[in-house]
Amino acid sequence: MGYLKEIITCLAYNPQTKIAQTLQTFLPPLHQELTRRTWVAPDGVTLHTYPTPELLRIAALRLGVHRLLHRNPQHLADWVYRVIDQKVASSHLTPLTAVYAYEDGAATTFTQAQQQGIVCFYDLPIVHYQQSQQLQTQEAEQFPELTPALLSVQEPPEKLRRKDQEIALADHIIVPSTVVQQSLLQVGVSADKITVIPFGSPHDYFHPQPKPDTTFRALFVGRVGPRKGVHYLLQAWQPLQLPNAELLLVGFNEFPEGWLSPYEGSFRYLPSVPHSLLNPYYSSASVFVFPSLVEGLALVLLEAMACGLPVITTPNAGGTDIITDGVEGFIIPIRDVEALQDKLLWCHQHPQELAEMGQAARQRAEQLTWGLYRQRLKRTVEEILVAERA
Repeated sequence: MGYLKEIITCLAYNPQTKIAQTLQTFLPPLHQELTRRTWVAPDGVTLHTYPTPELLRIAALRLGVHRLLHRNPQHLADWVYRVIDQKVASSHLTPLTAVYAYEDGAATTFTQAQQQGIVCFYDLPIVHYQQSQQLQTQEAEQFPELTPALLSVQEPPEKLRRKDQEIALADHIIVPSTVVQQSLLQVGVSADKITVIPFGSPHDYFHPQPKPDTTFRALFVGRVGPRKGVHYLLQAWQPLQLPNAELLLVGFNEFPEGWLSPYEGSFRYLPSVPHSLLNPYYSSASVFVFPSLVEGLALVLLEAMACGLPVITTPNAGGTDIITDGVEGFIIPIRDVEALQDKLLWCHQHPQELAEMGQAARQRAEQLTWGLYRQRLKRTVEEILVAERA
């Protein structure tokens, strides 16, 4: 972009270094895990890391310490965000014209930046917490047994106050979808303060591959839980009893223990798969199904489209910003089991039209590049900085 001076983060892994190559040879699982944190700074840009908090978080999760402390995993992540926020505020604001920070990691930074006349750009990747809480509270009321898996309902007041503070202090807010924009407008944020820039697709490293079998396969990738609407997907799929068909769920299971038991036999489940190994799973599917209730713009939609998969999703997943209903896939209302069944049945019965949708999805993914995202972001930053100078 030409504006970037420094990147501050927790862990940043460069797979081209000698250390990384050694890990790849002798500790491939660790190398594979760290590649998910790959971040190589552009030429001329400093990359500063504070890895200790994140390494402690990972260790605490692996050892189960969070359970002894009666903390859910999100509490540990929130702590890491606060540490980074404090580090940036105390050591990285001079001399700057602007700072770009993310949700939950900006309150202290923005407070200090505003005092120094530094422009504050805020990246909000998911809907405003009030909308998230409203939707998840409704789910908890309808499915009380799922309440432990609906984390937004349980967020502490202090965290919510920080979110409010970040939005109030931000000079401009970048969001990935219309649904996030609307959630901000509903809480009184001015439209002039918001810019929608949809994420780019990974079309350069996710590609269509030959399908290895003739099974009609509906695929879900992500956290397997109620926030993603997986319970509605199961309710829709089980009664269909489609011939030569399979529902495949890939991702960490967030449902309470035993909750999935009534659906056993109607789906296949795989725990979390490394990101670098997802392409074959997308390519084995006929359609990607993502009926999420709360998102910003789900990156898995763009991954699936890059692999040539048509998509069934919801407006709440950001689908309306990247998909034309009936062209690259289908947009259905949240919680609508009947609509989900209708689309799944149509996909099963129309393989030729479905393949054409998949081709359209790939073409759309090729248009939604990260280069385009950077161009739009750069233009937005330039416009705001010019306005601030004026």
